Amino acid sequence: MATRQRIVAAAMPLFVRDGYVETTMAGIARAAGVAVQTLYLSFGSKAAVLEAALASVSDDQPNEWLAHVRAEPDGPAALRRYVDQAAQQVERRFPLDAALRAAAADPEPAELLERSRQAELAVHAQAVDELAEKPGFTTRISLQRATEIVATVLSHETYGLLVGTHGWPAQDWTDWVTRHLEADLFPE
Repeated sequence: MATRQRIVAAAMPLFVRDGYVETTMAGIARAAGVAVQTLYLSFGSKAAVLEAALASVSDDQPNEWLAHVRAEPDGPAALRRYVDQAAQQVERRFPLDAALRAAAADPEPAELLERSRQAELAVHAQAVDELAEKPGFTTRISLQRATEIVATVLSHETYGLLVGTHGWPAQDWTDWVTRHLEADLFPE
């Protein structure tokens, strides 16, 4: 287990700095101080190393987030709690997600990206289901549409444009997300 963690810790800055394509298994092994054979035995592929790196910076407690949403009786307050948690996750994962998106022409990263998007969409759908039980939740859009809106404004792509490209502070992005989701999900 310590070897896997050391490999993941060594791989993360390589993926962020050099990108997925330019990061080699030999480079990861060298940075981790292990043999290339050990790397292949531990992970099997470079995509598996990236997947483990993404998992290491992800909050593996989305059910805890959903419990907080469920417990909060006020809809907008529950939404703010959810956005705060999801935004922290996006901020932590963004550098590795950017490397993953840049490599999506390659079949293995493309599959990993799709699995990652589907997992995020499922968590957002659960949050929307919880929020829909709160007083004041909109009846103007379907739960599916509400989930798509949440997934879009809380996406790594939106974060990257506003924070990365335009230089917004992360808290400004989080506040913007919250305002827009409140307007769409709790309009009155």
